[in-house]
Amino acid sequence: MSTEEGAAGVQEGAEFEDFLQHLRSVRGLDLTGYKRASLLRRVRRRMSDVGVASFAEYRDVLEVEAEEFAALFDTILINVTSFFRDPEAWAVLRDVLLPEVLTRRPEGTLRVWSAGCASGQEAYTVAMVLAELLGPDEFRSRVKIYATDADEAALAQARTATYSEREVEGIPEELLARYFERRGGQFTFRQDLRRSVIFGRADLVQDAPISHLDLLVCRNTLMYLTAETQAHIAGRLHYALRPHGILFLGKAEMLLGHSALFKPADLKNRLFRRVEGLREAGSRTSLRERGDQASDHDVLRSAALAASPVAQLVLDADGRVVTSNQRADLSFGLSAADVGRPFQDLEVSYRPLELRSAVEEAHAHRRTVWIRDVEWSRARQDVQWVDVQVVPLVGPQGATLGTAVSFVEVTRTHRLQVELEATHRQLETAYEELQSTNEELETTNEELQSTVEELETTNEELHSTNEELETMNEELQSMNDELQIFNTQLRDRTDEVDALNSYMESVFASLQVGVAVVGADLGVRIWNSWAADLWGVRSDEVVGAHLLTLDIGLPLERIGPAVRAAVADGVSSTLLVPSVNRRGRPVTVQVTVSSLQGEGDAGAVVIMEQVDPRDAPERPES
Repeated sequence: MSTEEGAAGVQEGAEFEDFLQHLRSVRGLDLTGYKRASLLRRVRRRMSDVGVASFAEYRDVLEVEAEEFAALFDTILINVTSFFRDPEAWAVLRDVLLPEVLTRRPEGTLRVWSAGCASGQEAYTVAMVLAELLGPDEFRSRVKIYATDADEAALAQARTATYSEREVEGIPEELLARYFERRGGQFTFRQDLRRSVIFGRADLVQDAPISHLDLLVCRNTLMYLTAETQAHIAGRLHYALRPHGILFLGKAEMLLGHSALFKPADLKNRLFRRVEGLREAGSRTSLRERGDQASDHDVLRSAALAASPVAQLVLDADGRVVTSNQRADLSFGLSAADVGRPFQDLEVSYRPLELRSAVEEAHAHRRTVWIRDVEWSRARQDVQWVDVQVVPLVGPQGATLGTAVSFVEVTRTHRLQVELEATHRQLETAYEELQSTNEELETTNEELQSTVEELETTNEELHSTNEELETMNEELQSMNDELQIFNTQLRDRTDEVDALNSYMESVFASLQVGVAVVGADLGVRIWNSWAADLWGVRSDEVVGAHLLTLDIGLPLERIGPAVRAAVADGVSSTLLVPSVNRRGRPVTVQVTVSSLQGEGDAGAVVIMEQVDPRDAPERPES
């Protein structure tokens, strides 16, 4: 590359960056996270359609013509999608991964996010898959599918849930019949299931992610973004998923650089699981220093007396019971005789839950261990729920003295939580009829949080090239769709022309006189069947030949001047010409020559009719 070319490239890059900043500040459209090569190519394409060469000129066009911004936005966003795209990947999701999610969450709301949903095919594909696994009734009561995109036009089409016959080709016949209603040449998704799919505008780069998700479908969206932007979004996607949640990406998207966030569930089909973070350790609890002279048991007894009035046991370092409070004695049937006994010999060590391993863990890691929502069913009493806290007790010199085990009753809190979840389900049911107007609000009101994670690995260059090829393939597919539409229109016009030609041929064939139509060069354009029968020359032998050079029984030298006069001056004439028909018999032919009327090339119409000379005397030229 020459120095001049390099300088021109730098200047063009600077102008393009200024143009992007202008769109961001004036229109609120932030494209700085998109890959520059693909973005520049599509902006250049739109500039070529408009007929401008520089970004400054195109900026003027955007300011003058309000509708041009929408056209540019449609050009930048490649909305190529389909039902059950990559069927093998959908089969793995349906048969392997989603059943695992449903096993872990047999109850409660299932939340799905289709990010970059375009015209909605993938969101409705997820709906069909879940409806098959759960059944329509459970689907309506449990499933919420949030579908977002930055393109309002695509979302408007998605909300109609109506697609053409060509667009539903990827749906198996049995699912098409089960989940779509046919209206003429259009197919509409079932209205009762449609209420569970919520559409809203959201920018994956700028807007907050939807949280507490069991499945996140984000296919062929990240590949248009830079590595830094992908890393930023990967953190958001990790935050959005529940533990063990599933992330479904497109073929060209790997997330190899974010292994700390996601692990492959099926790498070939780009299905990933969320990697769980380490649980935060509880706050360490230590006893107050009582002096170097106090015995270990005295310190433990003092700590037990100062503890909260919940059921509590105190064990020494050897795992023997040092003391228990009154609440523990009443709850677990303990007495003074149990003091000094090994904890593992008491029923409370394994009922209502196994506590020996928790005590060992607290000693080994020297941290508090919490066990939440333990169901405790005692004879002749209602079921209770407790939180168990195992706290290692540390002496003044940092040595482990023993363990405090506390049982905090949370039955009321648990019941309130259950009632709250039931109330939430009732509210969701009550507001289903209003969801079409609340879709935008539900999408934009999700929690705001983002994290920054590691950059992609050394394979990023190869991965980036693969993404670029996938992008170009999407563009070619989009252009192919346009060409198919044009071909369909051209075929329709061709059929109309063929029908018109057939009609004209039938008209000429119905005239019981010989008809020849010639152009300005006296070349024969039409030669009907009566003319062929009269002179014995077929149409395919005559069309294209010069009229006056034909070898037929009509003396063409006599009608030549009349034909030329009709072509040149529009003069019509009628002649009686002795001739010889195709059988070699002498006949008299009345020849009428008139100019070709209407717009287009000049020409003449020659009508040849066999007559009795006594009935049709020759008329002079008119």
